[in-house]
Amino acid sequence: MTKPLDMLKKSLQSKVIVRLKDGRNLRGTLSGYDTHINLVLRDAEEIRNDEAYRKLGDIVIRGDTVVLISPLF
Repeated sequence: MTKPLDMLKKSLQSKVIVRLKDGRNLRGTLSGYDTHINLVLRDAEEIRNDEAYRKLGDIVIRGDTVVLISPLF
């Protein structure tokens, strides 16, 4: 059985989409995380209507604001 942190470990240095509690979707390269699901994204951008809306650069996302993390294929 795959655990959530195992999925994050497999997704390191890969592109992911992160949905936040406020409804925003962010896309970037997962470069780090911790046991609280705090995330570090490189080259992050906010996505609206499946298109880049705003470039954010390198960011840290608090784990308590994350609703979903999905790897991009």
